[in-house]
Amino acid sequence: MMAETDTTAEATRRLNVKKQTLDDAYAVPANFLEIDVVNPVTTIGIGKKRFTDYEVRMRTNLPVFKVKESSVRRRYSDFEWLRNELERDSKIVVPPLPGKAWKRQLPFRGDDGIFEEEFIEDRRKGLEIFINKIAGHPLAQNERCLHMFLQEQAIDKNYVPGKIRNT
Repeated sequence: MMAETDTTAEATRRLNVKKQTLDDAYAVPANFLEIDVVNPVTTIGIGKKRFTDYEVRMRTNLPVFKVKESSVRRRYSDFEWLRNELERDSKIVVPPLPGKAWKRQLPFRGDDGIFEEEFIEDRRKGLEIFINKIAGHPLAQNERCLHMFLQEQAIDKNYVPGKIRNT
């Protein structure tokens, strides 16, 4: 009986954990993924059509991403494309995007509608929350469409959906 108690105590004893130092606490984290949506720019395109695009900056040391730092410009419609691709091809629950703001797009408004600074800033914050939720999901990190969205200057909408193989 006594030998049995000793082996149980030995098996359930806490591991000897090294105390964390300040250098450990403030060192570069083992794994990190930082994505910022910044620098909105409104452009007048063909036929006086205006659109706003955003810079999407990514920094990571996750092995699944071949490129460790990237910066691309994306429009709201590109975020919609990513959301639709993930909804169709992945097994994750995809969070919603910030709203389309249909009423702000109506003609003859007394303001700038979707091109007002306050609206653009609110949308930018919503897009940043969206992309960080998506990219932080371990299953989404393997999706080819996410890698293309974050790292390639142009999105090839004729790409073959699938998983990224970590080699």
